[in-house]
Amino acid sequence: MESKEIFVGIDVSKASLDVFVLPMDDSFAVANDEAGVEALAEKVEVLNPALIVLEATGGLQNLAVGVLHARQLPVVVVNPRQARDFAKAMGKLAKSDRIDAQVLARFAQRVRPELRPIKDESAQVLSALLARRRQLVEMLVAEKNRLNSSRKEVRTDIKEHIAWLEKRLGKVNKDMDKAIKATPAWMEKEDLLTSMSGVGPVLARTLMCDLPELGQLTGKQISALVGVAPLNRDSGKYHGHRQVWGGRSQVRAVLFMAATAAIRFNPLFKNFFQRLRQAGKPYKVALTAVMRKMIVILNAMLKNQKPWQSTYQAP
Repeated sequence: MESKEIFVGIDVSKASLDVFVLPMDDSFAVANDEAGVEALAEKVEVLNPALIVLEATGGLQNLAVGVLHARQLPVVVVNPRQARDFAKAMGKLAKSDRIDAQVLARFAQRVRPELRPIKDESAQVLSALLARRRQLVEMLVAEKNRLNSSRKEVRTDIKEHIAWLEKRLGKVNKDMDKAIKATPAWMEKEDLLTSMSGVGPVLARTLMCDLPELGQLTGKQISALVGVAPLNRDSGKYHGHRQVWGGRSQVRAVLFMAATAAIRFNPLFKNFFQRLRQAGKPYKVALTAVMRKMIVILNAMLKNQKPWQSTYQAP
């Protein structure tokens, strides 16, 4: 017997939001702009839904999520891979905006993904600045690589572009510092996280923006959320190697860089890494273990509101 609870799936595109409502099998679409999102919020609020599910769509979902969250509606943003796997399991091979919205509504009804903290306005600002910083760094790396192999006729232009990018990067860094200083709670959290040797402002700010669950989950849960928890690949008599996959790639990329610094300058992680290597673990496996240990300890530090200590051990 179908539950009388109401579940809403929203398929997001640049121009529109396609909505499907269960169990009424009702559907409609609105423009993905302020007027359209406000109209969506009014319709959905009247329904008093148990859960609203959207996919993470490169930031196109942010306006809708922000407005729905402001009205204290139960919104969850899920990984697109989860929705695709669920659609395959349901036998939904056809694809359209309406079908995708229906799949998300079914996903909300059957799976009931857990509600997670949603970024407030200040967190969204810092997250946007972090994303812009990543873009500038990527462009700088690309231009510097081009400079090494370019002909002399274009080197001056590339050098000028590199100088411009470095200037913009400096401006973004200053804007990030200003955003942090404007929020005392964030300054306190950043100070706490950076008390660990190997954790700099970039990782601390990435964790604050892109991993708001830090300090609220268990060590196993947070490492799985980041994507550094090894998962079994066993079936019957087959026992495969445990592998890490999924999770939040942006957080994991920054954590990877921090771990490479930690195994050089932080005695706890340096010794831990060396023990794994001496035990025959491949470099990448040992470094991933350091990443997992780092995020678990950082999670405990925030949960207990205690700065880094050299005697810290992962709980």
